[in-house]
Amino acid sequence: MSTAAVLGVDSSTQSCKVEVRELSTGRLLGRGSAPHPPAFPPCSEQQPREWVSAFVAAARAAMADCEQQLDVRAISVAAQCHGLVLLDERGEVLRAAKLWNDTTGSPNLARLVDRIGARRWVMRIGSLPTAAFTIAKLAWIAEHEPGLLDRVATLLLPHDYLTYWLTGERVTDRSDASGTGYFDAVAGQWITSYLDLAAGDRDWAGKLPNVLGPADAAGTVRPAPAAELGLGADVLVAAGGGDQHAAYLGLGLTDGDQYFSIGTSGVVATSSRGPVFDTTGAVDGVADMTGGYLPLMSTLNAARVSDRAAVLLGTDLGGLAELALAAGPTQGPVLVPFFDGERTPDRPDARGGLLDITSQTTREELARAFVEGPLLSLLSGRDSLRACGVELGGAATAVGGGARSRATLQLLADLLDDEVTLPDVDEATARGACIQAAAVAARTDRAGLIDLAKRWLPDARERVAPRAHGRDLAALRTRWASVAQAPILDNAGAR
Repeated sequence: MSTAAVLGVDSSTQSCKVEVRELSTGRLLGRGSAPHPPAFPPCSEQQPREWVSAFVAAARAAMADCEQQLDVRAISVAAQCHGLVLLDERGEVLRAAKLWNDTTGSPNLARLVDRIGARRWVMRIGSLPTAAFTIAKLAWIAEHEPGLLDRVATLLLPHDYLTYWLTGERVTDRSDASGTGYFDAVAGQWITSYLDLAAGDRDWAGKLPNVLGPADAAGTVRPAPAAELGLGADVLVAAGGGDQHAAYLGLGLTDGDQYFSIGTSGVVATSSRGPVFDTTGAVDGVADMTGGYLPLMSTLNAARVSDRAAVLLGTDLGGLAELALAAGPTQGPVLVPFFDGERTPDRPDARGGLLDITSQTTREELARAFVEGPLLSLLSGRDSLRACGVELGGAATAVGGGARSRATLQLLADLLDDEVTLPDVDEATARGACIQAAAVAARTDRAGLIDLAKRWLPDARERVAPRAHGRDLAALRTRWASVAQAPILDNAGAR
């Protein structure tokens, strides 16, 4: 007898991960993954066909990992936000997709901010776009590859493209659309006039995907993709969403909870029922996957900082964590981790800074600075959220590859002076996609989606309390903030 199941997909910058969960209970049945080609700023690009290949490999591995015979009822795809996929009138990809961490469009974005006006842009879409946003990438194409635009029939985001490959439907959702720079999530409308400013007057409305609701179905899997994936007929496909938005849904978090994601990028977020507008540009007031909003601050440099630190200190990630936890009650040194430029603050040409080194500085203190630097960036973002009036009184939850480090969890608890929970979830984004897929399979509505997320609430794998560390953390944060603002970090000519 077959088991009714759903597939949740997380197509991130680095890989595609797929989970198979039982439709009735949310029980994990199997998982699989496959890598994506590496991509790094400033010109960070990937071929969408590579996403499809990784998706097929990961899905087949996940289903092979299941002991039961499966009856897959629905799929949802969550993916890296902001990327730009251009299709011609036949639905063929015209060029490699520019990814969220591609910073080549920074000058184009700056000119757009001057033309539209920073405050006006924020008050229209809830965010002040940076080079990460889709509109910056389109503006770059218009300047450097203008002839290509004559052949463009459709503009999609990464998760939209995989949904399109599955169904043939050109659709998106509020969460991912709200990170383009040209979607008003409150009104539920594309802003084609902004696309005119970015890339010239065209029939943009005819090139944009339909925006679906949280529990809407995009369609069913077409026969050819179904055969590649090893699926049966009539498998529903959900609207999908952005990766961080799906992770928040997958963890069953609610308004006011503190969400820290430490992966390729770093994110601090919470959810709210009403929109948030930050005219300083630090907070993105994007939509979530349940019909509300997910105000967040995102950084470019997170887990990769520890990867680089391990190399520089001649150890591995486990050794780095041991060194960092063994550091004494000293204040410094202080690391500002703008290694590959930074998204928030919007400084694409910035470089990292390591200060307050003395002749007494130890390897342990250096290791702590490298682990602590990205966390201090996220705490700065939490300050920005609070300055917008966002409630952040709930529990702190940490996810992502970087959160698997004991040092990261402990130092985050120390900096917050509060307990941090590591949920018993290996892939929060894929889990959230499974929840949306299950809601679509059950043909429920937005309220049913939220109830389902609560029923599938994960247990805590670990809870980490703050230590009695003897450090003046207020002074440390003040010092970090002063260094992070230093103009000397902006050096476009640095290697």
